[in-house]
Amino acid sequence: MSLRKEATARIKINRLLEAAGWRFFDDKNGPANVVLEPNVKLKPEHIESLGADFEKSAKGFIDFLLLNKDGKPLIVLEAKSEDKDPRIGKEQARKYARSQNARFVILSNGNIHYLWDLEQGNPTVITTFPGPDEIKNHYAFEPNAERLFAEKVERDFIVLTQMPGYASEAAWKNDGERAAFVEKQKLRFLRPYQERAIQEIQKSAKKGATRFLFEMATGTGKTLTSAAVIKLFLKTRNAKRVLFLVDRLELETQADKAFKAYLKNDFTSIIYKEQRDDWRKADIVVTTVQSLLFNDKYRRLFSPTDFDLVISDEAHRSIGGNARAVFEYFIGYKLGLTATPKDYLKQSKKAKSTERDPREAERRMMLDTYRTFGCESGDPTFRYSLLDGVREGFLINPYVIDARTGVTTQLLSDEGFTIETTADDGTEIKEAFGGRDFEKRFFAEATNQAFCRTLLEHGMRDPISGEFGKTIAFAVSQNHAAKITQILNELADQMWPGRYQSDFAMQVTSDVPASQQMTINFANNNLGSHSGFIENYRTSKARVCVTVGMMTTGYDCPDILNLALMRPIFSPSDFVQMKGRGTRKHSFTEELFDPVQKAARGDVQKTAFRLFDFFANCEFFEEKFEYDQELALPKPAAIQWW
Repeated sequence: MSLRKEATARIKINRLLEAAGWRFFDDKNGPANVVLEPNVKLKPEHIESLGADFEKSAKGFIDFLLLNKDGKPLIVLEAKSEDKDPRIGKEQARKYARSQNARFVILSNGNIHYLWDLEQGNPTVITTFPGPDEIKNHYAFEPNAERLFAEKVERDFIVLTQMPGYASEAAWKNDGERAAFVEKQKLRFLRPYQERAIQEIQKSAKKGATRFLFEMATGTGKTLTSAAVIKLFLKTRNAKRVLFLVDRLELETQADKAFKAYLKNDFTSIIYKEQRDDWRKADIVVTTVQSLLFNDKYRRLFSPTDFDLVISDEAHRSIGGNARAVFEYFIGYKLGLTATPKDYLKQSKKAKSTERDPREAERRMMLDTYRTFGCESGDPTFRYSLLDGVREGFLINPYVIDARTGVTTQLLSDEGFTIETTADDGTEIKEAFGGRDFEKRFFAEATNQAFCRTLLEHGMRDPISGEFGKTIAFAVSQNHAAKITQILNELADQMWPGRYQSDFAMQVTSDVPASQQMTINFANNNLGSHSGFIENYRTSKARVCVTVGMMTTGYDCPDILNLALMRPIFSPSDFVQMKGRGTRKHSFTEELFDPVQKAARGDVQKTAFRLFDFFANCEFFEEKFEYDQELALPKPAAIQWW
């Protein structure tokens, strides 16, 4: 009997929806605007015979999701069998509606129906279902630059979404408990410069600008700032849906996770590849440019009006080349983000031939990016440099050590590393090699030994445990990374006998299984398990990650104390990103579990980090660079073999 009552209720609800103008299938009036629970395969001839499974709420399925004309969630319809009061599904429906960012709920058993505006009052009895045109969508797209400008953006702009009533909480009102309360609730207040960035967009938009560019140093919170921009546009109805473009898979997950943490109470964020069939339900769609380019997907599956705000992370990468077509396809506001300083737009004075200068191609790409975002003058909409962050106490400037050798100096000259050889016919031949050749042709074991020993002897130590500080070493290739890792582990076994079991250094490159998880574990202080140097202290047993390019853009590991550039870097943006892995501040005391130890130590802050430059990279990117320290590496013949 129960199954029959469920089926009867479903048939009645289907008919009521159709009578109100809702469509289960595409027809001459437009596309389908009713989405059923995901495990129901519905065909037109079966529409009146279904119903047996719609009551399976334990799996968390929405019975009916009604969409507005833009394909976004408008109404969650919670169905119950005829013999049940539909209001028993009230809290379940509220949860579903919040998860979909739908404002309205219908509760129905086929005979009795309630309409509920979640923002206004309680469920009200209705006799017929409202049609698509009879209910106002609070996400109606009405762009208005004046409304955008008038929106007040203060430091708690994001927090008011995370916890609207935070200011009324007792722990917030108590000065002694406030810091712990903010940390526990993971509330993210905007910093003053982030507020200024948003305000610059507001002022530019009021003047008629539709394109904006933020130049913000690594570690200054571009994702949080982006979240504030997204909220501003969605809240003021200057965008109904936002596209966030990245150029690497790991950044996709990172951005989506952040947007959920900051905005989930008001807006829905998804990764496109994970929800290809229902991306229209989301306010924020995160994807890689490559995903949309594949098989011309962006043209086949999207309309130019599907996104009203497009944000491009590391803009000169995610809109370069073919990716520009994706970026320009969508109509609306455009925001570019970059960490590469304006100074790198200057043409190198050292290069004898700019066509051969590896910086030139990226310089041109950056200039093109500035033009794309309406910044032909070279001045972005908003700029916040590494030096700005250091001056205001938000970032740490590196202590840069010049550790080049004669070989590495020549490799970075304009001509490359030049050697003379004799051909078969006896003629003298000069052969030049660039950076891509050196690992294969010139890297002797002794040179790698010198690099590793220099790093271990001069690298910073952890201020709590005294062990070698967490380090990222950038190698030339995966083979080179394997060599460096082996040498570091051999040296560690000599310096700290019995302490490590070939896990002092670990290779973290794309051909290593689970390498992506290794980067996460290193950031979470659990790579190779926890260190045993000191009790009740959370830090990673593995002290050095040797990588090529995985741990650059967007990798957040604030307790890094040493960076080793064991490779030449020719890309300005790569150089900025690698250097930026160490600029974030960190409190080491927070990793202590024992309150007594923590109190005795006080607040031990990261105040510096060391950048070991084995290839004069800093000098390569600047006309003149003054190193903080110079180390004279031994000549290969004098290097001891271990």
